[in-house]
Amino acid sequence: MDLNYSAHNIQVLKGLEAVRKRPGMYIGTTGIDGLHHLVYEVVDNSVDEAMQGHCDTILVVLEGGDIVRVEDNGRGIPVDIHPTEHVSALELVMTRLHAGGKFDKKSYKVSGGLHGVGVSVVNALSEWCEAWVFSGEKAHIQRYKQGTAEGPTREATELPPWAAARLAKNAAPETREAAGSDKTRSAPGGRGTVIRFRADTSIFETITYNFDVLSNRLRELAFLNRGLKITIRDERLSTPKVHDFMFEGGVRSFVEYLNENKTVLHKETIFFEGSREDPHQGSVEVECALQYNDGFNEIMYSFVNDINTREGGTHLVGFKSALTRTLNEFLKKSKQAKKLDESLSGDDVREGLTAVLSVKAPNPQFEGQTKGKLGNSEIKGIVESIANEQLELFFDQHPDVINNILEKSVLAAKARIAARQARDATRRKNAMDSAGLPGKLADCQEKDPGLCELFIVEGDSAGGSAKGGRNRRYQAILSLWGKMMNVEKQHPEKVVTNEKLQPIIASIGAGCGGDFNVAKIRYHKIIIMADADVDGSHIRTLLLTFFYRYMTELIERGHVYLAMPPLYKISYEKKSFYAYDDDEKSRLLTDSGREPDKVTVQRYKGLGEMNADQLWETTMDPDRRNIIQVHLDDAVEAERIFSTLMGENVGPRRTFIEENALAVTNLDV
Repeated sequence: MDLNYSAHNIQVLKGLEAVRKRPGMYIGTTGIDGLHHLVYEVVDNSVDEAMQGHCDTILVVLEGGDIVRVEDNGRGIPVDIHPTEHVSALELVMTRLHAGGKFDKKSYKVSGGLHGVGVSVVNALSEWCEAWVFSGEKAHIQRYKQGTAEGPTREATELPPWAAARLAKNAAPETREAAGSDKTRSAPGGRGTVIRFRADTSIFETITYNFDVLSNRLRELAFLNRGLKITIRDERLSTPKVHDFMFEGGVRSFVEYLNENKTVLHKETIFFEGSREDPHQGSVEVECALQYNDGFNEIMYSFVNDINTREGGTHLVGFKSALTRTLNEFLKKSKQAKKLDESLSGDDVREGLTAVLSVKAPNPQFEGQTKGKLGNSEIKGIVESIANEQLELFFDQHPDVINNILEKSVLAAKARIAARQARDATRRKNAMDSAGLPGKLADCQEKDPGLCELFIVEGDSAGGSAKGGRNRRYQAILSLWGKMMNVEKQHPEKVVTNEKLQPIIASIGAGCGGDFNVAKIRYHKIIIMADADVDGSHIRTLLLTFFYRYMTELIERGHVYLAMPPLYKISYEKKSFYAYDDDEKSRLLTDSGREPDKVTVQRYKGLGEMNADQLWETTMDPDRRNIIQVHLDDAVEAERIFSTLMGENVGPRRTFIEENALAVTNLDV
């Protein structure tokens, strides 16, 4: 033990050194999510300009060499000398934490980046970065290396083609009314800020960006800011790929997008907005759109200053309370009241609901570094008051809409009550309660969930091989039989009582649906092991649909995996080789030195054809197997895909298949 602990041991990290030393504190991870977070931080600054009415166009370009360029036509970061720091304001913003205009509510009434660390963190974690500021016929630039300025802010004399093109658009300023807003957004051709950077390879695991992941976030931002045009262009391709996003309907368009492939109960999307003055917050703006469909799933997205509050918060509590109260008040006055002996619950009134809630608040307080949950108590009352008032007004004017919604909510309540009674009876006599585990489960010996794996296997034959080949210490096997129900088309109460799903629910041990508690799961790796054929793909899809709808956190926290069994066994001179796809088979067959007439190829029709030792060697052994972790990169797109592929409407599913079927597959008969 070193007892010589003195002032010499105390390190002082200057400038942006702290960010480079502990990047995870600022962007969460140095993996692909953290890499994308760099882009979001820069884009969020441009969106903040749009929220103030000073920007209506944002361009994100993925250049060759893993370079990102983000352009906007906002006011531009100031380039004049700061009165006390004696460097340009641009240098302060780019190289100092907690330096920015968002602490001054005269410059930014609301913003997503509240702490002044966004673009400086991007700069710190970049191999190099450039900041360009355009104003009139001039362009100013400052360059940085690993967060440190290489020289003072100066007027640019040599311009790359994209910068020259911006100045060429330097027409007289034009103004126009932002769609659906009382703000006037200026749009001069030569004004704005451009941040161009290359992430540091010594910090990030990869610096290759995913175009689709970035597109999904930019689409979300465009929905939340009516009239704002956001373009992403991928110049890494020989023919650049471009997505343009602009939605005049704002959150109303967002809801219609989510419900595009669903059968809706009312054609008109319910929309309301309002604002309230608060002594702690100033002016709080609330915007909400909602529409019911004939499904059973609740889809709700909430945002504060364009930040996705995935864990909800006080604003969402206020909306839910208002919706439940309003529907119960209308129920008392309707014919549906005779069909129900108790009030509607929150779950009843949100069955089949798709809603997007967006709040703009000057001083939001988020719980946690990720800003996933809003904590301001006063915002609950503001949202609840506006929602109560506006929902009551809408339903008074649209009696047919409220009748349809009440009819669906009452049916949901009756199903809930019936299921509750059935569960109470079942708990008293069902052997598959918490006291026991399903008979099809061959459990493991290890009790620490973090070390345990559960293989879900279809069929007794495959299950037998898996049980024989597993490591009993930490690997459990659950054998299923036949295909389970498509939960997308079923009422939740039928799902939780289904005889083929109950063993899965009991084995995982964390409940289901609204009762699911991820902290209680018995295995941290849940591996779907199905045959490598069409039927196996169908089983995987059905299981993933169930997990996504009823145990979402399993996927969100990375607990769900797909096993990758081999397609072929290739034998040559008493040696066996395994191929996981046709390309690998071709490579193994053409390896030099092998006589073709001595090579035999076996195509596995199913897992049950493998001996226990073969299944262990190829699919279950952690040192040799291939497994794919299931991620939920974009909840909005996942919602659309599940609804399209697993829902009732055949038309959208056919269209999806036609658009995504790149080749005809020859299936084994």
